[in-house]
Amino acid sequence: MINFGNYLSLEILFKQINIVPRWIIFTIDLTICFLSLSIAYLFRKNFDLSTLNYLEFSRNVLITAFINTAVFLSVKTFSGIIRFTGAQDSFRIIFAVMLSNTLFFLINMTLLAVGYEQLISNTILLINAVLSFLLLTGYRILVKYSFLYAKNLKLDTVRVMIYGAGEAGLATKHTFDHDGKVNKNIVAFVDDDQRKIGKTIDGVRIMDAQNLEKLILEHELDEIIFASYTIPEERKSQIVEICLDNNIKVLNIPPPSFWTDGKIQPAQIKKLNIEELLGRKSIHIDTNGIGLQLKGKTVLITGAAGSIGSEIVRQLTKFDVGLIVLCDQAESPLHELYLEFTEQRGVNFEIFIGDVRDEKRMDYLFSTYRPHYVYHAGAYKHVPLMENNASEAIKANVLGTKIIADRAVKYGVLKFVMISTDKAVNPTNVMGASKRIAEIYVQSLNNSLHHRNHIFSNGMSYINSLDVKPITRFITTRFGNVLGSNGSVIPRFTQQIEKGGPVTVTHPDITRYFMTIPEACRLVLEAGCMGAGGEVYVFDMGKSVKIVDLAKKMIQLAGLVPYEDIKIEFSGLRPGEKLYEELLNDNENTLPTHHDKIMIGKVREYDFDFVNKHIYELIAQARLSEDRTVVSLMKDLVQEFKSKNSIFEELDQKA
Repeated sequence: MINFGNYLSLEILFKQINIVPRWIIFTIDLTICFLSLSIAYLFRKNFDLSTLNYLEFSRNVLITAFINTAVFLSVKTFSGIIRFTGAQDSFRIIFAVMLSNTLFFLINMTLLAVGYEQLISNTILLINAVLSFLLLTGYRILVKYSFLYAKNLKLDTVRVMIYGAGEAGLATKHTFDHDGKVNKNIVAFVDDDQRKIGKTIDGVRIMDAQNLEKLILEHELDEIIFASYTIPEERKSQIVEICLDNNIKVLNIPPPSFWTDGKIQPAQIKKLNIEELLGRKSIHIDTNGIGLQLKGKTVLITGAAGSIGSEIVRQLTKFDVGLIVLCDQAESPLHELYLEFTEQRGVNFEIFIGDVRDEKRMDYLFSTYRPHYVYHAGAYKHVPLMENNASEAIKANVLGTKIIADRAVKYGVLKFVMISTDKAVNPTNVMGASKRIAEIYVQSLNNSLHHRNHIFSNGMSYINSLDVKPITRFITTRFGNVLGSNGSVIPRFTQQIEKGGPVTVTHPDITRYFMTIPEACRLVLEAGCMGAGGEVYVFDMGKSVKIVDLAKKMIQLAGLVPYEDIKIEFSGLRPGEKLYEELLNDNENTLPTHHDKIMIGKVREYDFDFVNKHIYELIAQARLSEDRTVVSLMKDLVQEFKSKNSIFEELDQKA
């Protein structure tokens, strides 16, 4: 039982002791040196004071005081904060002790060399050196652990285990040891490396992570902190699941690049993000191949201010690209990117404000910069909004794509990479269907340019009207939801949890595929590199995630209990929304590539003349804002487009 009266008085005492002035530490150190010299004399005289020469002793005490004063001032042994004593302080002390005793030894040798008696016995010097080091470091360690003991006596102490018994784990422990305001008690390290089990680091025992659930109960844990960068994603997910099932908070330390002078700041140790929990094995891409293709080239990114567009720009800065042109109509996000890349050395970029639906402006863009590669990420993407604004979806996603694609041909772009979506597969909403029509246009344009599989009657006359040699290769990349993108479910859930709930999910059974933004953009660059033209690349999105389970985990990661602290409510499917997304990723619908995460979708090919004519009519109706006619024309072109939970379902019934 803890005596709480003694505890409170001890806590008050340690609170009153702030950082001791340096002159006090300096005085204590000199006093200890006097004490160690005295004990050394006692040892040498076998504790027989009658044989002690007091004149010699007094003289040597003064010489020792003088030498140690000079050494301590130069080495600054007193500069460290006692309760934060570490290995560097010990090295500084041992250096000071060796230096002071070596100086005394050299004085002895000099006196002997000129015929005088030595001032002090070398045996006493040796004993003094050992005692000085032990006493100087010993009292520091005693003070340090007294503070730690008082800190760990707090009634509200959080009991923590650190996963990872390495340098990062030790740095994490030191972070809490050195911050008196943080009331965390490190009860153990846990690790999967069996060679470390049973050993200790900085006085804390290393335990087997295989027994984590048992350890959680035995030690009454409150938190676990991941301090390892090599843990496999699957293993990390297993540990997180165990922690969440036992209401244990899960925290993460930052990468070493974010440490300050080799130290982690307490504020940098944060709750685990759901993105990290849903992350998968690292995706490797052919950086050499991409680098060779893009070296010295001008690359244009439309929709550069968006989640995908801006990350593509960040990925491109890692290559020796000649010029990166960032095109978007969103001024403020573009300005943020301008500030971000201005701070990076060696990034040659241009900001271009323009709307992909503005033909004159896009002509100016292409004629000015003459891009070699185009990554077209500019689009409207929100399903419910586009369901109620079908004409705008066509103008942005179809007309915008057509304008950029046509300029790519006209100005001799080498490759055009279109960013599409899994919602283009058997679409049930206007947004998905508009993206499918954009896919159809760029693929049929590519086939017409390069006579792929068949010759088109009038397609080449349209191409030749652009007065350029048809060299552009069109490639489409298709993937599902990206974690943390603007307006996506995860930022929405985060906001709802911070407000105290409720978290709203559209349907108990709704599922989605997720991929991190950097992961998706790496695959876009890889697909763009490998594409020969006309392909629709489909990315392996892994396993689908039930959205209600995602909501529960996010609540738990916030340290709360689903349905108790935060309610989960079901709002019903939104217009155009379906329960399950399709990825076209089975053997019947895809062909493999050299990259195991990228497949070629076997999609229906269209005659360019038919598509071009149909799109002209579609755009004309969109400009008149005839939404019903627009959707009807979309269904004529994309026959698999069947509306769900939408006012346009009656068009399917009539058909």
